[in-house]
Order: sequence, then C-alpha cells, then structure tokens
Amino acid sequence: MAISIDRDLCNGCGLCVEICPFNGVKLDEENIAVLLDACNECGACIDECPVEAISVTVIKEGIIDVSKYSGVWTFAEQRDGKLTRVARQLVGKARQLADILGVRVETVLLGHDIANLAQELIQCGADNVYIIDHPLLENYQTDLYTKAIYDLTIEKKPEVFIFGATHMGRDLAPRLAQRITTGLTADCTELTIDEVERLLLQTRPAFGGNIMATITCKNHRPQMATVRPGVFREPEKDPSCI
Repeated sequence: MAISIDRDLCNGCGLCVEICPFNGVKLDEENIAVLLDACNECGACIDECPVEAISVTVIKEGIIDVSKYSGVWTFAEQRDGKLTRVARQLVGKARQLADILGVRVETVLLGHDIANLAQELIQCGADNVYIIDHPLLENYQTDLYTKAIYDLTIEKKPEVFIFGATHMGRDLAPRLAQRITTGLTADCTELTIDEVERLLLQTRPAFGGNIMATITCKNHRPQMATVRPGVFREPEKDPSCI
C-alpha cells in the first residue's frame, strides 16, 4: 500500500506530526504535511486527519517470480536471553523441509546481547543465523520487530518462513505477512513439501477441529505459517557444528 497527502486539502494543523510513532511526517515551509523516509505506512495518521487529506492506496501486484526465492527460515524466539523450546523445534522441522527442497535453513534472531544463542541454533540444524542486535530490541516491540524482519525478508527473499504460534509469533507473523503481501496459515499442526510444485503444505484444524485442512500459497512468497509449540520434537544438538 502507499500513503499520500493531498496538499490542497491539508490545513497544516500538525495532528499527523504529533500522532506519527516513527517521526515519518513533518510540516514543510508552506505549513503543509509531507511524508519522510521514516514513514513505514502504518496508517496512524489517516484517521487522525480532520480534513481527510491523508489517504491510502492499495497497490495490486501481479504474480511474483517465485524462482527468485530460496531457503527455509524460522523466527528464533528468545526470552530473557534464552531460546524458547519452540525456537529449537522449528529449526529441526525446517531442516527436514530444507533437505527436501535442497536449500539452506536460516533463522532470524532479534534481541540485545544474544549473539551467543546463534551457536545453539546452528547445533539444532540451522545453516546460518541472522542476528539483529540492538538495545531497543531487548524486549519484544511489535513495530520494531516487524520493521527489522520485513527489511531483511525483502532483501534476502526466503521461500518459506515459519513462526511459533506463541503470543509473540501470533502478533508478529500476521503483521509481517500483511506488509509483505503474502499468505499466512495460522496454528499449523503439520508441515510437509509438495516436491513437484515446491509448495509448503500447511495443515491445520478447521471447523472447530472436526476436519484437517491443508493450505498452500502458490503465487506469493515467502510461504508463511505459525506452528503450535510442542507439535514438532526438538532436534538432537550436534556439538560438532560450529
């Protein structure tokens, strides 16, 4: 989507400047609101504008070239400097999926002073760990985590991206999927690969758990899913992996 400001309608009240959590808008020399590079299109200013000078346009994109995307990614959730069990479980499952696809397992780790956790993820089966370390990321913050992971995802283009269906994962994954404009299957209980189509088969309960539905995301990447903790076993750590 794209945010735009109608200069003819703007009355220079400055409410959008006050409400923006990212300092993404300012008043120019003519006292008209203008967007800055810091704007992340969160939309907070749209409802605040009393003259409806700010609008959003949804940009419809065509089918992407899925051949440009590669790798199975996981989000490595950590709390108080320790990996959660589901973080290790996801890496183990990602290793299985990646071996079928013939790609790498990469995991994303956010926080502060958490570089030491990368070794544990490697021993669980990850080929690479992207570490985003900053004091502001020590505790989970929706907007900061979403922005950091979004930028990395757009740059590296993973084929599959898996999150734990925890409080954090359920908050983060759908926001990221919406911003990327891809699909997300929530609360999966099984993940497998269609080897012919190279599609992630995402299975989850439906209709109150009376049936199991298998969902695919054919035309968008990454293919995203959240997985319930405890569904997959933790992998045995390989101490020889460095």
